Amino acid sequence: MASAIPGPRELPESRYDLSTYWGRVKHSADVSDPRMLLITRKKLEDAKGLVSDYKNGKIKEMTPKLWTSKKILDSTIHPDTGEPVFLPFRMSSYVLSNLVVTVGMLTPNMGTFGTLFWQITNQSLNVAINTANSNKSHPLTTQQLATSYALAVTASCSVALGLNSIVPRLKSLSSNSRLILGRLVPFAAVVSAGVVNVFLMRGEEIRKGISVFDADSGEVVGTSKTAATLAVGETAISRVLNASPIMVIPPLILVRLQRKFKMTKPIETVTNLGLILVTSFVALPFALGVFPQRRTVDVTRLEKKFWNLKSKEGKSITKLQFNRGM
Repeated sequence: MASAIPGPRELPESRYDLSTYWGRVKHSADVSDPRMLLITRKKLEDAKGLVSDYKNGKIKEMTPKLWTSKKILDSTIHPDTGEPVFLPFRMSSYVLSNLVVTVGMLTPNMGTFGTLFWQITNQSLNVAINTANSNKSHPLTTQQLATSYALAVTASCSVALGLNSIVPRLKSLSSNSRLILGRLVPFAAVVSAGVVNVFLMRGEEIRKGISVFDADSGEVVGTSKTAATLAVGETAISRVLNASPIMVIPPLILVRLQRKFKMTKPIETVTNLGLILVTSFVALPFALGVFPQRRTVDVTRLEKKFWNLKSKEGKSITKLQFNRGM
């Protein structure tokens, strides 16, 4: 990210108003823009130079070229290491990296082997993306990472295989309802594993708390377990929202198309691929923008120790902020 470039002056967080949903949607569209994958090494170095000039006072105000440079760095550079994130695991590659796996999971009428293979592949990709983009100042141990991966795989495979065996037995439902439920099994598996993964990967935050800041001055005022619970809970919900359009809309549309048109297997696969690709590009920014990255809450929503704090100027602190995380 651009924050990895040294300098006493901070860049604006975004060109859009992140206090509004539409502003966050547009910001998310910038972050996940796949065109950033085409950036050359020279363009990356030029972007670093331009951002460095701004942060060190050589450029006085933001310009369209500077906003583009910030976008390049935010989609390419890890904020802790200052080095490019491995290309397939960048947020700008999120849709493309997940495309093949999503198509595999949503392929109709897979057997047990196919279900297990694609669920394991999906969780392996998730771990790789999470690890590549994780906070390097507090990395997970190998044991924590292995435990998170094993439990996420177990959750997704158990849900997928369990529901695949249960749905056909629901004789009280019409064949059409069973068909639709069967197509939504991968969604249930991905969501359950995603939620398990979030709470495992960030369980230490809930146990120890996260830093909270004065909303006006940005000064750290303490550590809050309640804020950590809110942050991790909202992140878990965001994983559900992220998966919902991609894992629900394409299979439901495909069912409708299969009823109207006789499809061969190749046509069915290509149609499925196209539906997932379009839905991913369109829906992802809307899902990512639901919750703001930097949350502001009333002090009364946190522990009592924050209720009567005062700033350096002697004013009562009524609002606190914390970084929700991804």
